[in-house]
Amino acid sequence: MSEAPANSTPQDRSAAASYVAALSGDLASIARSHGLDTLGYLLDMARLEAESASRPPSSQRNA
Repeated sequence: MSEAPANSTPQDRSAAASYVAALSGDLASIARSHGLDTLGYLLDMARLEAESASRPPSSQRNA
């Protein structure tokens, strides 16, 4: 996996991940509504990963 650009802030990274999560969730719904269940599943996995990436690391959540 590639590293974030040097000028990327944690807020930028979180915002991008949140956006990807929203888009992939919408795309998963579209895929399933057209009978593309495997593609819908994969897009849901991408959504879950993006949601995870949009949260701060656990060490920062409890601080």
